[in-house]
Amino acid sequence: MKMQTEILDAKVTFVEQPFVSPLILSSGAITVITEAQAEVTIRVDGREGVGRGSIYLSDLWAWPEPSLTHEQRDAVLRGICEDIAGNLWDLCGREAVHPLELGLRLHENVCDKTTPPALARAMCASPFDAAIHDAVGIALGVSAFDFYKTPASLPTADPYFDGDANAAIAGIIRAPKNELKAWYVVGKNDTEKDLAPWVRDRGYRCLKIKILGQDNGCDVSRTVEAFRMAENLGARDIELSVDTNEANPDAASVLDYLRRLEAADAEAFAALQYFEQPTGRDITVHKFDWHEISKLKPVMLDEGLTSLELMQTAADQGWSGFALKTCKGHSFALVAAAWAKRHGLLISLQDLTNPGLSMIHAALFAAHVSMINDVELNSPQFTPAANADWLPRLDGLFELTGGVHRLETKNLVGLGSTM
Repeated sequence: MKMQTEILDAKVTFVEQPFVSPLILSSGAITVITEAQAEVTIRVDGREGVGRGSIYLSDLWAWPEPSLTHEQRDAVLRGICEDIAGNLWDLCGREAVHPLELGLRLHENVCDKTTPPALARAMCASPFDAAIHDAVGIALGVSAFDFYKTPASLPTADPYFDGDANAAIAGIIRAPKNELKAWYVVGKNDTEKDLAPWVRDRGYRCLKIKILGQDNGCDVSRTVEAFRMAENLGARDIELSVDTNEANPDAASVLDYLRRLEAADAEAFAALQYFEQPTGRDITVHKFDWHEISKLKPVMLDEGLTSLELMQTAADQGWSGFALKTCKGHSFALVAAAWAKRHGLLISLQDLTNPGLSMIHAALFAAHVSMINDVELNSPQFTPAANADWLPRLDGLFELTGGVHRLETKNLVGLGSTM
């Protein structure tokens, strides 16, 4: 397979999805969100295919601009998606190349503006990148994770891998797992009663705890409380991650939190697997030395990783690894994962409350690329109605039991839109 892919057409539609309970970030609460659903038609190796991709336009996460309302930010993000759909072939370089190269060119060209910021623009581009990969896989009758079995030139990524990014990506893709650990997001107001249906009935034992990053005494108490709530409900082998959504003022405050947690509850400290990006997202401005903290617990770069050029900067600053998200682009995530593995960094796969097709995409990514957390998928918790079209045939993924998401990948083509 030469994989030389030409884009013939693209379109996007939008669906509003309400949250059953607010998802509270340090920047505010998400109660309703827009799902962008992309469709792309391609021609590859003489065959045509139509693929799909989707993502939530999470404006409060990607573009927390307080001078604008959610409705104003949402309108801008929808407009960017429509512009991408109308100009996708141009944004990908108007050249038939490998689908990953198309995705990287799309990411670079869309993100090459200042407002909205790169993170928001990458989010808008991501369903089109996914749809390209889905379409190519459908046209060729293969999984999108099989694209790297054949040597290929990837000019945008090759410089990061001594000229052979394709081989580096092939080296991280494994035979897919069919079971992935499930993570429950513990909000600041969640009680043991809120956790009970997830821990007792569905077997969750992995908790992502939203803490506020302003008072370490309160944050430590909340971490211990969440750990003990899960234990009281019968969870064993509990795993924790913590996320302040960039609310910590500096690295010293993170180190203080970790030392206090270890002193307060050694078992909760031992259960803590990693700290998701605790400080400001622009790591060229918010420059901290994470080496000492990384010796205690992994600290993972999330919002701050928006370009491939920043990977080495992150490594130099002592970040333990990358908290990847498919909402930054399938191509970008694959390259970042391969680079991290080559340089001895860790990778996790975080969520954007991915619904339906985008949840399938994230699950497939984690199934094929080993992560320290497997994958965070919280659409069943916050927007279960958005998954209805995939039930009951994929209830092992969306309506899980036993604390794991289950997804059969044996007959996978593309990125899962035909599952």
